[in-house]
Amino acid sequence: MTDLPTSPLPSRRRRALVALRRWFDTASSDPAAELSDEIDWLRVLPFLALHLACLGVFWVGVSPVALAVAAGLYALRMFAITGFYHRYFSHKAFRTSRPVQFLFALIGATSVQRGPLWWAAHHRNHHRHSDTEADLHSPVTRSLGWAHMGWFLTPRGFATDWDAIRDLARYPELRWIDRFDTLIPIGLAVGLYALGAWLERSHPELGTDGPQMLVWGFFVSTVVLFHATVTINSLAHRYGSRRFPTRDNSRNNLWLALLTFGEGWHNNHHHYPGSARQGFYWWEVDLTYYGLRLLAMLGLIRDLKPVPANLRRGGRGGPP
Repeated sequence: MTDLPTSPLPSRRRRALVALRRWFDTASSDPAAELSDEIDWLRVLPFLALHLACLGVFWVGVSPVALAVAAGLYALRMFAITGFYHRYFSHKAFRTSRPVQFLFALIGATSVQRGPLWWAAHHRNHHRHSDTEADLHSPVTRSLGWAHMGWFLTPRGFATDWDAIRDLARYPELRWIDRFDTLIPIGLAVGLYALGAWLERSHPELGTDGPQMLVWGFFVSTVVLFHATVTINSLAHRYGSRRFPTRDNSRNNLWLALLTFGEGWHNNHHHYPGSARQGFYWWEVDLTYYGLRLLAMLGLIRDLKPVPANLRRGGRGGPP
């Protein structure tokens, strides 16, 4: 007897169910697809919907309080990403307690930039392979659009290199945040809607409500935050000056540094990744570093790693 061909439908259905489960639980996996660089359209639907929801500004209107909440959440979450996801989890540029580590991991996860373990694993691999074929988001070997966002939407981009973060994976609370990274921003969205509804009842003179607070405080703030953050993957490897002759194409860019609280001093960072400070000189504005210094003064973090004096010398555009 001739064997009948196997229908592809069950396999496609299984992958679709896996993608749906992974909207909420990243432990659901499809190992066969993890190395693919094709955009996983089903899995990224919530991320695309996040962008489309920003159009809600045309229906909900705007108020000073909604704008203030959006700006405040941008600043708080940018600091959690740059100070903790990046300088702490990825580079161990300072030390802190386990509760503070958990708190800022939780705040960072509200940014819809996935969990701290995923983030640190990808960033550590970026430094190992920066601007080579093995760098998943290089605008040198791939397009600017791919480096900015395309890689983030693929199965390879979703995967976590656990070997790169063995030091962090021993914390069960961080693994929990990584596994349920979608539920955390959903909690923030619900909280913002409830805040707006309460303000509408108790302080109607503020001119806000639940839908308005949700759209501005969560959707708009989160989308702007995401695209500001990933300019460092894309624009900071194309546009700006090079003080140090690093083996990659990293650049220093004042405008990106202002937008991302200091991350735009990217050539400095690639020259010496272990420093808590990326603006090497006083005139290089680094808001994240100022925030870290404040937390150190309050006793919440300690042992901020400085830039060794010998590593600051020899670059273009700085003191000898």
